[in-house]
Amino acid sequence: MPLNIVVCIKQIIDPEIPMSQFMIDPRTKRQVQGNNPLVISPYDANALEVAIQLKEKQGANVTAISIGGATAMTALKSALSMGAHEAILVNEPALAGSDPSGIAHVLAKTIRKAGAYDLILTGCESGDWADRAVPALLAEELEIGYVGYVTRIEVKDGQVVVRRVVEDGYELIEANTPLLAAVSSDETNTPRYAKLRDIMTAAKKTIPVWKTADLGLDPERIGAGAAKVAITDVYIPVKESKCEMIEGNTPEEKAANLAARLRQLKLI
Repeated sequence: MPLNIVVCIKQIIDPEIPMSQFMIDPRTKRQVQGNNPLVISPYDANALEVAIQLKEKQGANVTAISIGGATAMTALKSALSMGAHEAILVNEPALAGSDPSGIAHVLAKTIRKAGAYDLILTGCESGDWADRAVPALLAEELEIGYVGYVTRIEVKDGQVVVRRVVEDGYELIEANTPLLAAVSSDETNTPRYAKLRDIMTAAKKTIPVWKTADLGLDPERIGAGAAKVAITDVYIPVKESKCEMIEGNTPEEKAANLAARLRQLKLI
């Protein structure tokens, strides 16, 4: 039977924008979107590619899930155009300000409602906050196994074999399903470009939007009021640079003066 794979994706502001366009709202402590483009969080895109490759190699049903506003539809349409079969959006204002524990709770409820699952894939960290807690918390919420920093996945003899990055190389881990794997980037999982025909087909698909009432969420676990992690401040560091001219009549004298100045500053 084909695997049932769920890929959790997050839509973020493109992390490759120039620093000059990066702004923080001092009130909300969040990045300002402005006219900056929105993309699928990079490691989530790697996870989606791994899922699609599994579908192509041995058959799998791939469902993409995202929590966000109406704009997240764009990310889910992209997932469909890349090869996902279905997509689900959880759009609920009450979720605003949820911490990783709250997000994991929402994702777990969504995945259970979506139906049977064998493999859940996420990015190893988010591309905006560099958060790494959600995958492990989600696995705990679902009471299933978890492996982090996975780059490749194969199915062998009814088990999944994951290639996991470690400090001095990689290791292969055999695991039973259901399993949650947090995916890192690798030369084999670079996200593909969708074909125009697939983009047009995805644009016509209807994506269901689920609310709190649809999922039976615990109200004491979601939203800013339930967050166990408090963000006290977010700011862009201000770097000051100064230029000091080193004088001298000859190149040798300039070099000697430069060395003397560096010693004075205790840089050498």
